[in-house]
Amino acid sequence: MLSHTPLFRGWLALCLLLMLPLAHAGLPHFSAEDIFELEFASDVQISPDGQHIVYVRNSNNIKADNTLQRLWILDTSTGQHWPLLDDEHQYSQPRWAPDSNRIAFISNRSGSEQIHVHWLSQRRTARISNLSQRPQQISWSPDGQQLAFVMEVPARPTDFAQSVYRPTMPAGAEWAEKPVIVERTYYQQDGRGLLSSAYHQVFVVPATGGTARQLTDGPYLHQGPLAWTPDSQQLVFSANRSTDWEYQPRQRDLYQLRLKDSRITPLVQGDGQHYHPVFSPDGLQLAYLFASAEPVAYRNSKLKVLDLRSNQVMPLLTELDRSVEQPVWQDNQQLVFQYEDRGLTKVARVTLRNRMADLVSDLSGANSGRPYLSGMFSLSDKGQLAYTRGSSQRLADVAIWQHGQVRNLTRLNEDLLGQRQLGKVHEFTYRSKLDDEEIHAWYITPPGFDPEKKYPLILEIHGGPHLPYGPHFSAELQRYAAEGYVVLYNNYRGSTSYGERFALLLQNKYASTDDFADHMSGVDAMIAKGFIDANNLFIAGGSAGGIATAYAIGLTDRFNAAAATNPVINWVSKVLAADSYMAQIQNQFPGMPWEHLDHYWQRSPLSLVGNVSTPTLLFTGELDRRTPMAETEQFYQALRLRQIDTAMVRVPGAAHAVSNRPSRMIAKTEHTLAWFARYRQD
Repeated sequence: MLSHTPLFRGWLALCLLLMLPLAHAGLPHFSAEDIFELEFASDVQISPDGQHIVYVRNSNNIKADNTLQRLWILDTSTGQHWPLLDDEHQYSQPRWAPDSNRIAFISNRSGSEQIHVHWLSQRRTARISNLSQRPQQISWSPDGQQLAFVMEVPARPTDFAQSVYRPTMPAGAEWAEKPVIVERTYYQQDGRGLLSSAYHQVFVVPATGGTARQLTDGPYLHQGPLAWTPDSQQLVFSANRSTDWEYQPRQRDLYQLRLKDSRITPLVQGDGQHYHPVFSPDGLQLAYLFASAEPVAYRNSKLKVLDLRSNQVMPLLTELDRSVEQPVWQDNQQLVFQYEDRGLTKVARVTLRNRMADLVSDLSGANSGRPYLSGMFSLSDKGQLAYTRGSSQRLADVAIWQHGQVRNLTRLNEDLLGQRQLGKVHEFTYRSKLDDEEIHAWYITPPGFDPEKKYPLILEIHGGPHLPYGPHFSAELQRYAAEGYVVLYNNYRGSTSYGERFALLLQNKYASTDDFADHMSGVDAMIAKGFIDANNLFIAGGSAGGIATAYAIGLTDRFNAAAATNPVINWVSKVLAADSYMAQIQNQFPGMPWEHLDHYWQRSPLSLVGNVSTPTLLFTGELDRRTPMAETEQFYQALRLRQIDTAMVRVPGAAHAVSNRPSRMIAKTEHTLAWFARYRQD
């Protein structure tokens, strides 16, 4: 038959090849509703024997408008993939026991957040704790008999609180709620609101269930991760045990705690932060991270190793001008760690002789909204590396690195994103017109992009201002591209992953004309490419990006419209009302606002509001305590007083992470698109 001839088969293959671009071009664009269908992997944990990987599978739920967190498991040799615990409850922090048969995790499946253990071969799950607060930083003892964790414990009432007279309320009476007494320095937290007075303490609980035992006490700062000594008799943790610790955000030491009598002794002390301890397999060395106490907005985290026999400290990676994160011992002679480099998150290995080699450079995909750097890894006793792998076109999947080879074990979004025509992400660099500093940037072209046509441009600015963007999947930016915009985003001065010098270029001056120059130079570089409509320019950003947006429109009228999400408008009111006041004033300003009022005012977009003519959309969560709603209201009222076209969108129940639920992410992008469409010129 003709269909069996080589000529026909060759002709058919050619036809199919020619049809591929047409078929791809016919795919629908990424829609707002697609956000509800996104999934990604997080907290990927490989078993010590390397045979299985458990991970948190995050799936958006259109009915509950939240992200379900369930536990799934993989066989590393066969790739077999099945649910471990998959129901309407939430699961987090899966951690393998040393025997590779038990998995501890935290879940609300029993009515409150408790520690549970799942026995893999027996297929049984049990709650092993009965705690009053949510546990954190769970860690198995090396002998598999106990789990250590950190948990908040309410503080005792102060003498003032105890001395307040309260008359007895008569039966059946309905009085107003009791006043709330605030005496703590850290009294509020974005996302949690007003905090009750409580302190984190260290606990242990039997791995087979029982009563949790509190090992630390007092009004101090105790933090994980918790490192067990190989004999399972002691714990090492990071803490500030000074009574003034709330005024010392850059000070932590390492302490050793003996379980049998709760005796605590200092292990590593000195100026700066000493944290993330981890013992070598033989227990003779302790690796940890260190950051200086210098009052600046950014310092690299450095890797150090303490020899417990000689008490000598050896610094590693002294020439690496990047922050070291998540160190893990591979054996007694080398460690594996992750770091950020030029918009990428990488995993590398370093020997005790200070020889470093990168292993993988595509950790990504655990942040679906905007293209922030993200990702994590886990190491087996055999040296296999499990990690979250993503790209500009996909959210995080589970991948494994072994003997220099990488393979994906999941394709969580292929059923959705494989059937969508997405915007393409392009990388480039340009020079800032301020001082010729190189700026690293990316732009997304719309589906069906034609370089001979002209497109409107959205400049989208990241937050932090140190949190870098990179070539990672972004639902929000893909939505803008799907509606025909070219989207520009950059790592302007102050962004991390480029070394300390670059990160400190905005020390004591964000927002300012410096980062403004970086952004406008990027806009000009895009126009020079020939496919941008210079009459259709738009600007947007959130948090520090919202500040930069509000500041920029006080310096230029080049943008048709602006969309500022959770902006700071008045730095004086911000630092004296937000939850970040202690660290922010110390590390980002030359002094207190009443001492340097001119400095605070010059950095405030409100100081430039008299120049603004750009129509402005303001989008903020009503419960935001990082950039409080009053900041947005100040700008809205100022612009209205000047009769500038302005809209304020208030998001009920939302904190600073204003797009943390699927419907809120959709609301953010669709309000922005509708606002820009109003001022987009044909």
